[in-house]
Amino acid sequence: NQRLQEKYARITQAERRCEHFMTDGAKILLVAYGIAARICKAAVVTARSNGQAVGLFRPITLFPYPTPELQLAARGVQAVLVVEMSCGQMVADVRLALGSTVPVSFYGRSGGNVVVTEEVLEQVQELL
Repeated sequence: NQRLQEKYARITQAERRCEHFMTDGAKILLVAYGIAARICKAAVVTARSNGQAVGLFRPITLFPYPTPELQLAARGVQAVLVVEMSCGQMVADVRLALGSTVPVSFYGRSGGNVVVTEEVLEQVQELL
């Protein structure tokens, strides 16, 4: 068991990956992966062009989850919005990583329905 714990610690350190997109100065942080992350990038660009401080944190690895990087990205934000094309499997990871340091909301579409940029921007407006 100890050997496996050491192996997991090495993997966690070496394999954890993520992307920060326009997170500097963000007041609203979007968290998304896969196709939803591409859609959220477009929403961030639109929001920034409208003077809204929005950024995106994209976990590349979901296991091990990039918890320390998310915690760093969420410092100073007013709210976090998790956007998924599912029923909210990753939102639990985000809430676990951030605890009660910042409010975490969820927006998702399931059944193969794709989230669109305008919907993400509407959710951002509600948080602002």
